[in-house]
Amino acid sequence: MARNRLYEDDVLVIGLGRFGAAAALGLQRLGHRVSAVERDPGRAEAFVGRLSKVVQADASSPAIIEKIRARDFRLAVVGIGSSVESSVLAAANLVDAGIPSIWAKAKSAEHARILTRIGVTHVVRPERDSGYRVAHLVNGKLEDYIEFDDGFAIVKMRPPQETIGFTLEQSAIRSKYGVTVVGVKAPGQDFTYAVPQTKVSGQDTLIVSGPVELIERLASRP
Repeated sequence: MARNRLYEDDVLVIGLGRFGAAAALGLQRLGHRVSAVERDPGRAEAFVGRLSKVVQADASSPAIIEKIRARDFRLAVVGIGSSVESSVLAAANLVDAGIPSIWAKAKSAEHARILTRIGVTHVVRPERDSGYRVAHLVNGKLEDYIEFDDGFAIVKMRPPQETIGFTLEQSAIRSKYGVTVVGVKAPGQDFTYAVPQTKVSGQDTLIVSGPVELIERLASRP
């Protein structure tokens, strides 16, 4: 069986802490060939055989980036979290190497701003992002929550009382709240795409997409 072309790119991962290791192992599992650079000898050794290639070196050195031929990669992930300086230097080296798509972890807004200014294409703030997600889940209104950079979100939620026993056309959720019910899942059944004639029961789970503030308004309904 041919491998999905989506996963054919080799990926370079800098730093094998919690974030970098999770990204590296996840990418390897998806079918990418992952090469990793880790400064700590013990940590580097722990990933030998689990990734396509592991190099024990300091990626903040331009000479190391040149030695590992980083310019041959199209995708890179900078997972360094212990040192902002090391993170920025490593990211700058990857930018200088001409890697077109660079993802980097940021510890703070200031760190994120520096990474963006030096040319990192995607900046991730996992602590903040997971915190936002938890904030939307703790009150029990939402069962899952994914927010995108442009203020758009997709959520899994219990149906508001005003939708129960009615079709989506009858409850007019889209016109009332400006969000779209994308799918509906009945207990023990797979998710199905929602259509205007889809009737909602109290046991259903809804997949809803739309602007964050409008989803929050819908979720606040009883």
